[in-house]
Amino acid sequence: MTRLAPLGILELVEELERRAGRKAASKGQGLARFLDLDLLLYGSQVIDLPRLKIPHPRMAERRFVLEPLAELLPDFAVPPGTATVSELLRGVRTQLVERLGSLR
Repeated sequence: MTRLAPLGILELVEELERRAGRKAASKGQGLARFLDLDLLLYGSQVIDLPRLKIPHPRMAERRFVLEPLAELLPDFAVPPGTATVSELLRGVRTQLVERLGSLR
């Protein structure tokens, strides 16, 4: 839970990325980065602003996003509520995901 509004979270995430050495110009260019944070969801809200799109526009296409999300919220209906996280994950099961190791 957070008290921050979606744009407040985005600003915090961008500051964390900047402190980790990410240059603003590398955003959206597909360049390798040490740290890449994305705001995927904000409850059940749909947000369509120039700087922020929620749900994340490409999360349904990415197994590396959906797999850990399904461990936390398998039955969450991704806005606008047409599919759950588990259902979206079934659509990308054939994508290869390399696990780098446990953080535990």
